[in-house]
Parts: sequence; C-alpha cells; structure tokens
Amino acid sequence: MAISEFEIKKCEKAVEKFLSTHRPPTHLRNEVDLGYRIKNQSVEIFETRPHWNDKSEKIETPVAKTTYVKRQKIWKVYWHMSDMKWHGYEPTPEVSSIEAFLVLVGEDKHCCFFG
Repeated sequence: MAISEFEIKKCEKAVEKFLSTHRPPTHLRNEVDLGYRIKNQSVEIFETRPHWNDKSEKIETPVAKTTYVKRQKIWKVYWHMSDMKWHGYEPTPEVSSIEAFLVLVGEDKHCCFFG
C-alpha cells in the first residue's frame, strides 16, 4: 500500500530540505546532481550524471532508499551495493521517521551511501 498524500508531502518537504544542503553548487549541477523519487511506500535518493559516452543522456546512480512499513510504523533503510541490488543497512536497518533517515544518509558514517 502506498503512503498517504499527507506523508508524501511530508517526505517531499524533508527530502527537498536535505537536497538543498547536499546538492553540488549550481554551476556543477550539469555534471553531477542529486534527485529523488517517491514510489508507493519508498523514497529513493539518486545521483545524476551525463552518460560517459553520450553527454546528452543522463544516467542515475542509486544512493539510498527507505521504505515505510505502516504496520510497524518504521522506515527500513537500504543502501545500493556493487552487485546492483538494494541491501538492508546493517548498522541501522530501520529508523522512526523520514527525517531520521535523511540524517543517517547525510552523516554516511560507514561510507555506504556516497562512498
């Protein structure tokens, strides 16, 4: 089940605040930038860059993902490994809010999200 419209707006506001402090400077955003998407009950943060072989094409590299589990009222945290799959973030597999997820990603203590 997808999260409610209220939760979506709350997520958008929180993620946009996060991106406003973590995106590269404006003059570099054609070369590298951060974005996000909300789909069903998940929020995904990704990096965009021009394709190495065709600069007019943008490619996305996953950074971090969280999925809301309504029954438990928690957000599960995932990171994208080199095997191209999402894996539970073992140091902190779940958080209580979207804001807590964004703090975790921003700190990136174990260099799993941004490398």
